[in-house]
Amino acid sequence: MTRIAFIGGGNMARSLIGGLLKTGMAASTISVAEPQAAAREALGRDFGVACFAENRQAVTDAEVIVLAVKPQIMPAIHAELGDSLQRHHPLLISIAAGVRLDQLERWFGSHLPIVRCMPNTPALIGAGATGLYANSRVSPAQKAQAQHILDAAGITRWIDDESLMDTVTGLSGSGPAYFFALVEALEAAAVQQGLPRDTARALAAQTCLGAGRMLTESGEDPAVLRQRVTSPNGTTQAALESFAADGLPAMAARAVAAATRRGAELAAELDQLP
Repeated sequence: MTRIAFIGGGNMARSLIGGLLKTGMAASTISVAEPQAAAREALGRDFGVACFAENRQAVTDAEVIVLAVKPQIMPAIHAELGDSLQRHHPLLISIAAGVRLDQLERWFGSHLPIVRCMPNTPALIGAGATGLYANSRVSPAQKAQAQHILDAAGITRWIDDESLMDTVTGLSGSGPAYFFALVEALEAAAVQQGLPRDTARALAAQTCLGAGRMLTESGEDPAVLRQRVTSPNGTTQAALESFAADGLPAMAARAVAAATRRGAELAAELDQLP
């Protein structure tokens, strides 16, 4: 029974804890450090896990430590946990957006096995998409542990080149916002055509949900599914031709590139932390 400690009890930690418990993990093997008393009480009440105000108390005997905090407070966490990390050499899993492995190794020690993860907000409902990258100290068994933990909140994919984690951020990390923006645009367009707003929103959201399920559950290439919906000279073809004329593929490419570039810039800013 692997003992897992979460540093930080926010929404992402809650989603992972809830998912792990659904897989059959015992609540007694999970501990959480959370400075806010109300959040500690809610975690204990909702999941039955041990909750502590201090990080040192939560990590006692933990084999895996999940860092679910903002990047800016990572150095302070190391100051609290340094002795325990030196003694036990736990697997560290960071779900802090944009924090590179070399930064984590600088703060926590290059001798530790560390996995960097980039989850996204649909993890909160068990439908997340997470990219993972491990340093050379992570064993195959520890990679399996990390994957099991993140699988509890959705799908996972290992990335071979850490520099591509910024692309993961630009694609799936920021991607839910792109989807919401598309639904907003479809809703507004339908309202312009005369549909009541509540009807337009319901139809747009369900259409996107259904299309997403078709894509993930069928295993088909999206181009194949698109072609099946598109009758020659029909309504769908007219809409797709309009998208093409407005440069939709180029727009998407520029958007992902911009998010990828900004992710690298934010990581570089963390180099200024002690």
